[in-house]
Amino acid sequence: LYVQCGCPYWYDLVENLAPHFDRTTVLSFRCRPAEAILDDHTSLLKAIEAKDAAAARTVAARHMQRYTENLATIKSIPKEIPNAPDFLEVRGEVYMPHEAFFALKEQQELEDKTPFKNPRNAAAGSLRQKDAKITAARGLSIFVFNLQQVEGKTFTTHSETLDYIKSLGFPVSPRYNVYTNIEDAIAEIQRIGEARGTLDFDMDGAVIKVNDLTARQALGSTNKFPRWAIAFKYPPEVKESTVRDIEVTVGRTGVLTPTAVFDPIFLAGTSVSRANLHNEDIIEAMDVRIGDTIQVRKAGDIIPEVIGVARHGENSVPYHMPRVCPSCGAPVVHLQDEAALRCVNPECPAQSLRNLIHFASRTAMAIDGLGEAIAQQLIDRQLVHSVADLYDLTKDQLLTLDKFKAKSAENLLKAIDSSKQNNLDKLVFGLGIRNIGDKAAALLAEHFGSMDALRNAAAEDISSIDGFGGVMAQSVVEFFAKDGTADLLHRLADAGVNMQWHGEKKGTALAGMTIVVTGTLPTLSRQEAEAMIVQNGGKASGSVSKKTAYVLAGAAAGSKLTKAQTLGIPVIDEAEFLRMVAPAPAEQPELEEET
Repeated sequence: LYVQCGCPYWYDLVENLAPHFDRTTVLSFRCRPAEAILDDHTSLLKAIEAKDAAAARTVAARHMQRYTENLATIKSIPKEIPNAPDFLEVRGEVYMPHEAFFALKEQQELEDKTPFKNPRNAAAGSLRQKDAKITAARGLSIFVFNLQQVEGKTFTTHSETLDYIKSLGFPVSPRYNVYTNIEDAIAEIQRIGEARGTLDFDMDGAVIKVNDLTARQALGSTNKFPRWAIAFKYPPEVKESTVRDIEVTVGRTGVLTPTAVFDPIFLAGTSVSRANLHNEDIIEAMDVRIGDTIQVRKAGDIIPEVIGVARHGENSVPYHMPRVCPSCGAPVVHLQDEAALRCVNPECPAQSLRNLIHFASRTAMAIDGLGEAIAQQLIDRQLVHSVADLYDLTKDQLLTLDKFKAKSAENLLKAIDSSKQNNLDKLVFGLGIRNIGDKAAALLAEHFGSMDALRNAAAEDISSIDGFGGVMAQSVVEFFAKDGTADLLHRLADAGVNMQWHGEKKGTALAGMTIVVTGTLPTLSRQEAEAMIVQNGGKASGSVSKKTAYVLAGAAAGSKLTKAQTLGIPVIDEAEFLRMVAPAPAEQPELEEET
């Protein structure tokens, strides 16, 4: 059994690994991040080129172990197949049922961990676990939806293949039917849509396929899609709720963000009770008031958003944003050309907290164990006022924190010390410069090479970097000119934090290409995909334009995919992307049998 992952090295690996396993062995695969695939594949090729069958078997065993352990924990995948064919390849999709998702989310909250936002992200994260025991505890399931290859059997229709897969013990979609006219098929799509809320799993669409396999061959495919299938995507689910409060929080750059707090509703697979209202202009445009009945949906089936007011509550009054910071009491201001209100007090506690959380985040300095709860305690107990104070913390100070034992203190101090070795781009991003994201931080670090060179750069020099404009350049200059920035950098340097760029040689596979990533990819996170684009000489952009070379689209791709199709920009999936960045395969001589 091969559960296909779409990996560009798939068939090379199968051809080379299959001879080393008994044909009755049940094998299941998942695709790991590209660098891990390359590592196994390169090791295997070296063994083959050296005609070392024993080494190849060693690599094969390691490869099988890594790829099979997580999927093997899924109880709905059969471990044995009675009367199995000589070769069987099926394709399926792993998912997390709602019951398992809510149990996992509750456990994460009890352990003070950031809970997954939705079952789709939870399923993907569970499959990426290095420890299969963690995956086993997550309650994953799978639907097998296609028979890719089988030896010794012939079928004439797709429905026959699904019946056969089901007879072997694989779970298939609980709702597949054959219709003789399109009207009945469309009616079934409507019925499925009406039943979405009763299902124990998330789904956002339905697919109509030509049932006759011979007709499928005649219809063929385009470069990207089969002509014998078409997908229908359901509009986002909309529900009503009552606004109980509008909370205002202060971000790390001082922006005041209003959030609607409403009665919990079950929406697109999760319980929702909060939605970002963004700024004062949006509140006024929709006239959202406390006590109103609002309409809520999830943008891209992920992020809750208020789309309008169904009716005002009795005796409700228009809502106005505060004129002073809710954290420090300082006056708030509108900066030029900004819709947001902003607290400009550099000593604001809320900003200190958000800056600390951002500095320790995975995409910045990656200080494992320093989450929001710990950061809040450090701020409240005045152990940390700025991020530089982290490097002065002692074990005795950490032991004063709630639920902190000696081992926890040692682990956090070790993580803080390890962060000193991060490359310069991580530090630049961690500083929280306004308008500078992780990709822009990497460009700055690579271009200037050191913190000293960057802090002394003129706006004109920064604007000359491809992808930078005047606003971004001015934000960098203003940050380094602020009172306290120079002292902060000196303290970080004195603590041993790296201030130099240690560049990695980039590939050229995507040189000159601008690629936009949208949607949820099967195995890569968006950040991993964008990092691979940059490492292969390309530019990862957040918006689609005529200059975009490709759009890399995953599940639940939204407006970016639509715009790409309108502009005629090529759309690729993850498998095609991995083929584009893959090194040219070396010739693979046959293995000699051991004597």
